Amino acid sequence: MRQLTDKVVARLQADMQSPDLTGTRYRLVRYLARGGMGSVWLVEDTILQRQVALKVLDFVAAADDLAERLLQEARILAGLEHPGIVPVHDVGTLTDGRAFYCMKYVEGRTLAQHITGKSVPDRLRLLERVAEPVDFAHARGFIHRDLKPENIMIGAFGEVLVMDWGLAKVRNIVRNIARQPARPPTEEELTTEAASSATSRATGQGSVLGTPGYMSPEQKRGDEVDHRTDIFSLGALLWFLVAGSSPGEGSAGGVKVPRPLRAICDKAMATDPVARYQSAGEMTADIAHYLEDAPVNAYRENLVERGARLYARHSTAVILVAVYLLMRFLFILFARR
Repeated sequence: MRQLTDKVVARLQADMQSPDLTGTRYRLVRYLARGGMGSVWLVEDTILQRQVALKVLDFVAAADDLAERLLQEARILAGLEHPGIVPVHDVGTLTDGRAFYCMKYVEGRTLAQHITGKSVPDRLRLLERVAEPVDFAHARGFIHRDLKPENIMIGAFGEVLVMDWGLAKVRNIVRNIARQPARPPTEEELTTEAASSATSRATGQGSVLGTPGYMSPEQKRGDEVDHRTDIFSLGALLWFLVAGSSPGEGSAGGVKVPRPLRAICDKAMATDPVARYQSAGEMTADIAHYLEDAPVNAYRENLVERGARLYARHSTAVILVAVYLLMRFLFILFARR
């Protein structure tokens, strides 16, 4: 008897939970994928006559915390207007009681699919573009908590999108501002505080949420996390891009990772959050230095490495100076005869 693959089983399970879109503006087209606590479907918006993606909770709201998490993900996405984050169009509840939200349909490939055949510099530039929306989210008090290759999409026109914010956490901003009575909190900050309370109820302190190989040590322990847990995940993504495997898989599969890049990974994935890069921008600055053959802050090079780097960066000038000195030497040598 032939065994069904995991992919086929997932598809059959999804078909059994096909959403009833009666009473909505959407028409079901086909199943797309799994996404955190729900399934994602391609649907047609019959009013605007365009295809969009519909993320639907797997279960009827038997567990209010799951429905709240799905709606919280939609609120987070709605509050993060950035080219690298998929916009949300609509949110609601189906006739069978399942919560849903509607977002832009992204046609493209995952990061793992896209990097095949790409050079290391091209891969590093991709990570820089992944870090931009992550840094943007951090500046607004949001932590992704599930950065991994499957959650990064490369669109048809090369756009880089950070997907699946279902495990995102909202940092408490208002309490910090309350210590500064110079001005009252803004409406946006009050909204963030309310969202933070909802997220705390949905995810729960002490819950271990994330993906093995890309979770920080404090995330694995179920401890309180901040934006530096995403820095750890970015370091794991960097390792995946240059070594071809996740850090949890051990070796680099025979790929020789340059020492400066290894040092950037090690700093980003330090066990102690204090020893990590303190922002995504700080990490990508080191990557930019590496791409420009400039000194990398995370790596202390020796004199031989420094000389080799300077030669590689200024080889034309070095050769011209060497030729000039050789010509001067020969001129002086023959002039004395």
